Amino acid sequence: MQHILGQVRRCVEDYHMIEAGDKVAVGVSGGKDSLLTLTALARLRDFYPIPFQVEAITLETGTPGMSFDAVAELCRELEVPYTRIHVPVYQIVFEERKEKNPCSLCAKLRRGSLNTALTERGIHKIALGHHYDDAIETLVTYLDRTGITQIRPLLYCREDDIRRTVERLHLPVVHNPCPANGSTRRQEVKDLIHQLEGRYPDIKQKLFGSLQRYPLYGWNLEQQER
Repeated sequence: MQHILGQVRRCVEDYHMIEAGDKVAVGVSGGKDSLLTLTALARLRDFYPIPFQVEAITLETGTPGMSFDAVAELCRELEVPYTRIHVPVYQIVFEERKEKNPCSLCAKLRRGSLNTALTERGIHKIALGHHYDDAIETLVTYLDRTGITQIRPLLYCREDDIRRTVERLHLPVVHNPCPANGSTRRQEVKDLIHQLEGRYPDIKQKLFGSLQRYPLYGWNLEQQER
């Protein structure tokens, strides 16, 4: 965890992600990335020289078999306020609309509900669990013009390190039984990069370096403020 905290602090400082008095929400999906983002920021809050607050928000989409009770207990242990918002995404996407390509509509519904929840709570900054490998696999910034700043404190963290740390900390990962899970374009890109690493072992470093040299919109926070 000390290794992860060091990377998170360096990333936060390099990109000026947190300012004094910020209230930072963490979008907690129950996956390993969001749980580690929450844990890291809660621990960083306790010793970081710039004072800031951390809150956790989960959109409960109605997907059968998902329970966030253990996440609520983690938030109590971390002394982080936790908000659970019920949004019938599963019902709309899979039962009513019966979407053949559900990911786009699902993302739109979740994003809209999350932005509404943040605005109602007066929160203007949210931390997402996107890490080093995510940045390479997506090559997009997931930003919109809502007045909400999105930050990625795990940007310097490798997925393998995150997985090991989550296991060692016994964080309560919530399994996602979504019917579309594992069959998305994102997974296809992930598999492709894995194949290319056999021929080009440093492909991830080169792609990540190119993103830093020629950032897309929203890569640094100054662009978000314009």
